[in-house]
Amino acid sequence: MAATKHMNHIQPYSAQSGTMIPTPFRKFLRTCVLWQIIRFIAINIKMTILILKSHH
Repeated sequence: MAATKHMNHIQPYSAQSGTMIPTPFRKFLRTCVLWQIIRFIAINIKMTILILKSHH
């Protein structure tokens, strides 16, 4: 318990947090329903091809 007394709290998206800050374009892609549908279809096509190859 004594070890936690001197721990500093790290603010999100600060230089100390070590996380990447998303660009406005990346934020747009994360919230765009059309882009999510396109990615969903692309991933499903890739998975289908992978499964079909494994059955031969």
